[in-house]
Amino acid sequence: MGGRILELRVHGVSNTPPAETLGLRAEPGGEPPQPRLVAGGPVTGFYRSATAAPLDPIVVEAYSWGRLTSGARTARDVERALWTLLLPFTLANVALHARPGIPPDPTTERLASRSGMTAWLVRLFCLTLTGTPVLALTGVGVDLIGWQCVNETCLGRIPGPWEFLASPWWREGGRALAVGLTVPLALIGVLGIVAWRTYQYEAVMPADPTTDPPGHRTPAPVDADLPTAQPVQEPPPVPEPPPGPLANPLQEPTFWWGEGQLRRAAVLHLCTATVVAAAVPLGTIAVLDPPHGPRAVLTWSAIAAIAAVLMITMVAIARPVLTRRDGATPLGPWSITVIVLTGVGLAGTVTLLMLPDGAGGTPLAELRPPVGCADDPTLPGCLADRSLPGFDRIIAGLGTGQLLLLMAIGATARSGRRGAATPAVAALLIAAGAAWCAGWLPAVPPAPLEMWQLALPLLALAAIGLLLPRTRPTAARQPLEPHTDLAWRGRAPAVIAGFGWLLCLAYSTGLLYWVADRLNGAATPSGRSLVVPPTPVTWAGLSFGIALLLLALAAGRAAVLFRRLRREEYAELRARSGPLSAHELRRARDVSTHQALHRLVGEHALRLTGWYAGAMAVLAALSCVAVLSPAHPQATAPGGTAALVKAVADTGDALLGWLPVGIAAVGLLVYRTDTIRRSVGVVWDVGTFWPRAAHPLAPPSYAERAVPELLTRTAGLLALTEHDPRRMDGIILSGHSQGTVICTAVILQLPHRWRRRIWFFSYGCQLTRLYGRIFPAYFGPDRLPVLAEALARPSGGTGWTNFWRDTDPLGWPVTAGERDIAVTDPEALHPSDGEVADPPIRSHSGYPEAVEFQRERSRVAWLLRPAVPSPRRRLG
Repeated sequence: MGGRILELRVHGVSNTPPAETLGLRAEPGGEPPQPRLVAGGPVTGFYRSATAAPLDPIVVEAYSWGRLTSGARTARDVERALWTLLLPFTLANVALHARPGIPPDPTTERLASRSGMTAWLVRLFCLTLTGTPVLALTGVGVDLIGWQCVNETCLGRIPGPWEFLASPWWREGGRALAVGLTVPLALIGVLGIVAWRTYQYEAVMPADPTTDPPGHRTPAPVDADLPTAQPVQEPPPVPEPPPGPLANPLQEPTFWWGEGQLRRAAVLHLCTATVVAAAVPLGTIAVLDPPHGPRAVLTWSAIAAIAAVLMITMVAIARPVLTRRDGATPLGPWSITVIVLTGVGLAGTVTLLMLPDGAGGTPLAELRPPVGCADDPTLPGCLADRSLPGFDRIIAGLGTGQLLLLMAIGATARSGRRGAATPAVAALLIAAGAAWCAGWLPAVPPAPLEMWQLALPLLALAAIGLLLPRTRPTAARQPLEPHTDLAWRGRAPAVIAGFGWLLCLAYSTGLLYWVADRLNGAATPSGRSLVVPPTPVTWAGLSFGIALLLLALAAGRAAVLFRRLRREEYAELRARSGPLSAHELRRARDVSTHQALHRLVGEHALRLTGWYAGAMAVLAALSCVAVLSPAHPQATAPGGTAALVKAVADTGDALLGWLPVGIAAVGLLVYRTDTIRRSVGVVWDVGTFWPRAAHPLAPPSYAERAVPELLTRTAGLLALTEHDPRRMDGIILSGHSQGTVICTAVILQLPHRWRRRIWFFSYGCQLTRLYGRIFPAYFGPDRLPVLAEALARPSGGTGWTNFWRDTDPLGWPVTAGERDIAVTDPEALHPSDGEVADPPIRSHSGYPEAVEFQRERSRVAWLLRPAVPSPRRRLG
């Protein structure tokens, strides 16, 4: 008998149960058979059929990883659903991996290169993204509560004992601002706890994937379906990957081992968020009450500490000490320095806020809203906007800076350093223009224009970098198949990060509007609100309404394309099949619907997304110009349209307030409902596949556990001695949908001598149309052949077979492997072979049940079995 062959199946994003992955079917009226756990645990495990014989020539095993991202209706699902609120951080982290031109060996990347400069800009953008919700909570605590809430009526609407802030002692100076500062600090504390818990999430399998510790040998995997009385021989230790130049970043041994990098980056993000929160009240006090004497020493010491934290962080995110994946877990001198400086800056800020008013400025109590406006709106100052001075400009400046960063990211990723030139020049001119308009430039006449009038042409100048010709790679490119070029013409990092930015702004502005609305309660007799949200919040509501309209237009365009494609497929199907009965025509319409969806996703989805991203970029630029002006949306509309604009803005703000709740609810349904998970969860699983190399506060990467476990299982079975009864002579890594991406990462981490006994089955595969276009440095036309070379057979050919269907919206040909097999779906348009029901349209599921799959598996199993020498003949 030949050797045993293992087909190791890895499911996709829908958390397919192990029994379904193994193809187990229940008898009529009976319970479905339960597979046996042969390795792993209840969260991630390897399962085999309970009825499988110990020495079957082909053994089918299922690896279940779905509970890393979805569970079984437990309290953990609620916790994971709250991770969806971190989706902006996830998208910003994915942007780092979407860079074109990432070198195969990350240690050779230089800051001056296109990929190195783009990586630095992405990490800098991630820092600003962390500061965005923190700044919003600072607005809630410092502006709305600490500054504008001056009476017990307003403070009583806040959960908790906040009424003490209405006393005269707390209204003096900036003491109420010190109390309000606890709100953003609480958020930073929560983010720190979440980061620590996610480290534990990924550390369930704590192991260095490159080698075993000295003197330690990897234990052999235990299979529950084999006799335990057989002698077990200890296998050799897991060897390191073969030396030599890397050809794909996924071959880097420490790619899935980044705990040290995560801890270093988390310190920088949390400390930066802390100093951003402290800088708002510190800057307000320093400007409104110029310090003198000892107050000046305290103020400038705190400012110097905050500035030092920001400068060190900007330098550190470009240094190998942070960006390398490997490294010891201890924080190191950089992190300790940043922590100490953050503590100094925060302590100095709180101390300054608790001091009484100085002698150099107007008492702060006179600049705050007067007490009693809720009862008597005719009091002096009640009708004036008494929000925290300068906070509107801080929000507007942050949003404009982030838009310029996104333009720089897209331009650099597309055109290299020359692309970053125009955004850099525009940023310098905007900074100089802001100083000019504020009168901060000595010996310069007053500006004849306002800042918002300068912003539009300067943003247009920055956008020129996005239109420069794309940098061509120096290496020869593989022939491109249709619809496999770069997504969004090389601007994928900016597009992905931009959607995360817009979602983060929606969260933040919605929170500010919701808190302000709650604090205002019932309307005052004059109709004026007790607290006024920042002006950018009202513009955000109007922009959100326009964004929803643009999304509806994009959806309408997709619907029109879908109907056209369905008509084309239906006509082609009728022409190819000849005369059809009425029943077959009805079935043909169903088939053409799936085929049209297959073409819509593969040929048009990314282009439609790019059009919407372009429209949103224009809207974002116009919104930045609007928020730089002091006007409200309704004030810019003529006549009766002001009421309409105000209604749209208020409606948008109200929807923004419920957006985080809606996202969390969808996240909970994604984790607990398979139907929604198959349609929405694909975005989540694609995002959380990548390690957190850019944003350490994003949700954890399930691949940092799934890939090492699969690697350990595969290597362990192949490394067994020849006489071990658990030995497998060959393994078919069978990946479905997202499982193909996981299997690709495993194969590229395997040493060469084990790859010879591996065959790769991919089905429902997105390696070309989606992953190859969005992540070209890993799966593009230059890098995907590396996987084919890794699976090269000693006798010639490639150990890779890809299956696809023209009814599968997520499965396409690959052409990089040995064979691309088109699976017929459905098998016929009418019942056949004695059946009374129509053959099902399986679309994205059921590949192992296809005849083509079974035939190919038998052929590959024969190829993987070792040759058995024929017996010698006796002479004479």
